[in-house]
Amino acid sequence: MKACLAPLLLLAGCAASIAPSLQPAQRDPYDSYREAAAAGAPVYRIDPQASVITVVVRRGGLFSRMGHDHAIASRNISGYAAPSQARADFGFRLDEMTVDEPAARATAGLPGAVPADAIAGTRANMLGRVLEAGRYPVVQLRAQQLAGAAGTMRLAITLRGVTRSIDVPAALEVTPDNLAATGSVRLRQTAFGITPMSMLGGALVVRDEMELSFRIHASRVR
Repeated sequence: MKACLAPLLLLAGCAASIAPSLQPAQRDPYDSYREAAAAGAPVYRIDPQASVITVVVRRGGLFSRMGHDHAIASRNISGYAAPSQARADFGFRLDEMTVDEPAARATAGLPGAVPADAIAGTRANMLGRVLEAGRYPVVQLRAQQLAGAAGTMRLAITLRGVTRSIDVPAALEVTPDNLAATGSVRLRQTAFGITPMSMLGGALVVRDEMELSFRIHASRVR
């Protein structure tokens, strides 16, 4: 992009000065929760040590036996929930996700261990050409409990610059001190503009469908 702009700047010479474009400061998505807590509303901060989001991606194609199913986990989740306002916002960094840690594979029901080189290759492809983590480093999620639909929340997921919403069956437990939410949903990579990985002319592929599950624990902000 800089190389394309350079000739235009040279042509402009000293005829005019170029004023920098000023972007309005973006509001921290968690500020409203901190303000609500300061006003006395019940607000809960997500505990990254007790929370996890897991995504299972599965192999397909004629040569699927040559590949592996993978469990990808994010444990360093930050965010807040305000159950009295029926909402929560949270997110995580892509470069902090793990691939095929034993606990995640066991929870997902995936058998055996994956060789270290296969894990490294999967992680490199995932963060690189699939998710473009350098350009879109954070996945952001917003949950809203639907009025009149007990046990269902609308989850808006922003991934790779694309936001998609889906209704998710979820179990929510709230006490004066703690909050816990669990649920699972199936998503498609193509819904976020992602082209699933394919090798050997399509004989070995990563299936479009992803299986996302979450377990969120949060503590009351005092």
